Amino acid sequence: MLQIAVSPNIDKENAPMVLKRLINFFDGRTDARVIIPMDEARFFGYEEYGVEDIENSPIDMALSIGGDGTLLGICRRLYERDIPVCGINIGTFGFLADIELPELESKLEKIIKGQYYIEERMLVSGFVKSGHDDERFLGHAINDVVVTGGIARMIHLDLTVDNCRVMDYKADGIIVSTATGSTAYSLSAGGPLINPKIKVLLVTPICPHTFNARPMVIDENDEVRVHVMATHQEIVVTFDGQESFHLQPDDDVVVRKAPLPAKIVKFDDKNYYQTIRTKLLYNS
Repeated sequence: MLQIAVSPNIDKENAPMVLKRLINFFDGRTDARVIIPMDEARFFGYEEYGVEDIENSPIDMALSIGGDGTLLGICRRLYERDIPVCGINIGTFGFLADIELPELESKLEKIIKGQYYIEERMLVSGFVKSGHDDERFLGHAINDVVVTGGIARMIHLDLTVDNCRVMDYKADGIIVSTATGSTAYSLSAGGPLINPKIKVLLVTPICPHTFNARPMVIDENDEVRVHVMATHQEIVVTFDGQESFHLQPDDDVVVRKAPLPAKIVKFDDKNYYQTIRTKLLYNS
């Protein structure tokens, strides 16, 4: 029997309706079973499906109900479990979430029948180094690791790539993203779109106070080091826009390719370029 962990976003207005449709679809089936993290199960009134320790429960697949952020969160939550994740999109864009509401039941049936494929998406790992201390691991990201100076605060940054000092500039911050994250914050900051099949990293400055700073596409195995040269105490590093940590002046943020990829469930009726055209409202 296929055991599917469902992670609904409690802040999404349509989440109760979508979860009910999903529960009704799987109700009474002998080929699949749904489990839900206990906190969310209690919140939505499905405590009988709740599991206290879902990270360590036997799971064949995870379903997220929300936007891409919900999917990113469950991917990080289940990191190292080698579990494919599929997104049901009730968010704004949904570049990663491959199921739209009108096709919910038909796509769930395809999952039961194994009519899908899995894309491996690179993650990056982020570390901080303070003075002579050893590197301290902070977290993983599928989209991006971002260093910023707080609200509308310019900071002085020194960028090193693969042990080579590249640039010293002032900016609102810097984004180190995967190809998957090229449609996220980096895009808004002027970075290029990159097909996730291309194994690269993208370094995009945020509002640099110079004409010399441009986005850079670098090798996936390059190590990126951002040295923060600032005097104020509002510097933060964020992971996928969801987890944040305060930094100190003269800290180094180190970003490198993570050991394991995320596994995202996809279907044959969609491809990357179709998604770009649809989600970004390009004219056909």
